[in-house]
Amino acid sequence: MTKVNALIATHAGSDVTMIPEVADHLISSGGKRIRPMLTLGTAKLFDYEGEGDVKLATAVEYMHTATLLHDDVVDDSAMRRGKPAARMIWGNQASVLVGDFLLGQAFKLMVDVGSLEALDVFSRAAATISEGEVRQLAGAKSLSVGEAHYMAVIDAKTAALFAAATAAGPIIAGTPEYRAPLESYGRNLGLAFQLIDDALDFGGDAETLGKNVGDDLREGKATLPVLLAYARGSAEDRAFWERCIEKSDVRDEDVLTARDLVTATGALAETRERAQAFADRALNDLSAVPDTPMREALADVVGFAVARLH
Repeated sequence: MTKVNALIATHAGSDVTMIPEVADHLISSGGKRIRPMLTLGTAKLFDYEGEGDVKLATAVEYMHTATLLHDDVVDDSAMRRGKPAARMIWGNQASVLVGDFLLGQAFKLMVDVGSLEALDVFSRAAATISEGEVRQLAGAKSLSVGEAHYMAVIDAKTAALFAAATAAGPIIAGTPEYRAPLESYGRNLGLAFQLIDDALDFGGDAETLGKNVGDDLREGKATLPVLLAYARGSAEDRAFWERCIEKSDVRDEDVLTARDLVTATGALAETRERAQAFADRALNDLSAVPDTPMREALADVVGFAVARLH
């Protein structure tokens, strides 16, 4: 990860001053770096000793950072990783364009690795993520989209990049027979991770989230806790959700009301249970790969993903 962080800093540089300023604002603010660690871990699982894992791990983080810059513009978000979102400082145009720059740098790094298979995996993931964004936009501020729509969105927006990150390791390590279980591991981990993220919008705190609690509610996102609470609620409860989500009328006190409703209806608990089910699938996927300390480390990531919501 020391090599990855150094490469991240190197390739985010540009003669255009605003590019490194905007990129560094988000990259240096931390983040869990889970996706690049997964690429490194799945390569080291097979004792890979080249530099391709470092380059692909850096590319993964660039792709993720680019999607965050774009997401904040689409969602009108004011906060990211505990700091003002880049769009609040440099504007929407700069955020979009620097995100595009980072995507370009990501693909340059993939080309440097020289694996067409890895390039194919990441290019497909990039297209899938964009599809997920558009799918979410098409169903924005609607409580009628249903759980299938929600799951399709998070599978595309989050799980696809996790899956690409974990498929990259066996590809460059020359162990293609392990690509399928590790790709499945990444996808299931990504789904568990996003379900917990969405639950944390009601059951977490700003420090854990890196953004304001209730932001999803304010942005009109019908996440799984909302959909479950809406389906199980009284007529009064449903009117509350319709006002918040569909009419974009969210008051300060509504965040606490929403938290109470998702808790009282069992929506928060069920969201966590579903996340645990995907986490269990991810652990089962790992049983197909060699039993090494690195496999245990990859299993620990699963535990971390679901333990964020107590």
